[in-house]
Amino acid sequence: MVELSPLYLHGLVGELTALPRETEWLEFKTNDDRESEIGEYISALANSALRLGKPKAYLVWGVEDGTHQMVGTNFRPTAKKVGGEELENWLLQRLSPRLYFRFYELVVDEKPVVLLEIDPAYGHPVRFLNEAYIRVGTYKKKLKEFPLMEKEIWRTLDKTPFETQIAAEKISGDEVLKLLDFTSYFDLMQLPLPDGNHAILNALKTESLILDCPAGGYNITNLGAILFAKKISEFPSFKRKALRLVQYKGNDRIQTQKEQDGTKGYATGFSGLMDFIKAMLPANEVIGEALRTETPMYPEVAIRELVANALIHQDFSVKGAGPMIEIFSDRMEITNPGTPLVSVDRFLDSPPKSRNEILASLMRRLGICEERGSGIDKVVFETEFHGLPAPLFEVPEESTRTVLFAHKDFDAMTKDDKVRACYLHACLQMVKREKMTNKSLRVRFGLEESKNSIVSRIIANTIEAGLVTPDPMSESRRDSAYVPFWSSSKELGT
Repeated sequence: MVELSPLYLHGLVGELTALPRETEWLEFKTNDDRESEIGEYISALANSALRLGKPKAYLVWGVEDGTHQMVGTNFRPTAKKVGGEELENWLLQRLSPRLYFRFYELVVDEKPVVLLEIDPAYGHPVRFLNEAYIRVGTYKKKLKEFPLMEKEIWRTLDKTPFETQIAAEKISGDEVLKLLDFTSYFDLMQLPLPDGNHAILNALKTESLILDCPAGGYNITNLGAILFAKKISEFPSFKRKALRLVQYKGNDRIQTQKEQDGTKGYATGFSGLMDFIKAMLPANEVIGEALRTETPMYPEVAIRELVANALIHQDFSVKGAGPMIEIFSDRMEITNPGTPLVSVDRFLDSPPKSRNEILASLMRRLGICEERGSGIDKVVFETEFHGLPAPLFEVPEESTRTVLFAHKDFDAMTKDDKVRACYLHACLQMVKREKMTNKSLRVRFGLEESKNSIVSRIIANTIEAGLVTPDPMSESRRDSAYVPFWSSSKELGT
């Protein structure tokens, strides 16, 4: 992580104690170590830091309120237990949404001092034990008692994108270049590397990967850290956001075969991640008329799009969880924190909505994901083209998961497999401004013309499930066409 040096911490405490009084984002204490009081202050200070546009809030023990004299403290956060549980973990479990904070123990003027550094609220006002707090002047109050302040916080949340928030502040230009893989930015953008550090830093500022720090030096934004960190663990707020890759033996999670946590920023490490995934995946053997050939178990285009989507569309306000890829013998599951902003039934046709539009835009310009709205179309097309079962989109436990299935013979597919494939085929036809027919679905399944009655049964099951409907514009029973439940012939211009 970005380790704050003792020199920096001493200087920071000096700056804080030099202020004429406590502020809405700063509180001094001596020995008050009541865990509930600390939790309430974290909520209040985080919400106030957001409201006032401060990159951090602070709670300092060992400083006398009023005089700001160093008096020392008996509080030892690393040693404090709450019912046998470490204080930091106890607090983290009772804050919602979870946010980054960290205790530092140091000695200033030969006095023990504890500094608690707190990130501003993100996504929602921070609550402790289901109650949100705010600082009013130097007093801690319940946020619900101040509706105007609560509205102000929500307005700030609405207009403060995740990407522009600060991941590391007040660092030198040399430190920026040590922490960020700037060369990969220029490589991915197909730009020449500027001549000299000053020109490089200016280019990173133009992209909002870094900002000038009012206190001197630079701030690295969340956008810069999450995409171009040389080591993502160097940024405390992202230590659980590295992508995790797990391969299991068999089709369950009982026995792990390989496990790998990403170490780089998403853009810097994406190419290597794709190579690593391909190396882990077995190949399918395809028997042609004369030769046996091997083909990847899953289309690379589909994997690339789904992994990029998981990174881009995750909810960064969900703490303690990051994107994950799990590889089983019969499927591949790609999961990201946060529920989708559109229904899973409309992934293929709906205009995409992202919590992280700045991140999505830059990932597109870096060539990591497809243009707006074409990604899931490609995933469904590729699975059809390679004769694979249709992908499954689901929403388990406040997360979004896509499942790619290995090849199955038609007779081995379940009724749900066939209904899902029928619906997604109808959606894919619709976005191509065409309609699903018995023939088009038969071709999708790779079946002979003699299997028309079987395909008709699949269509009937999909109609019964409420996912497709007969097209009223069909001219005859023989030429019957079908459209998704959300569609109409007008959308095809007919």
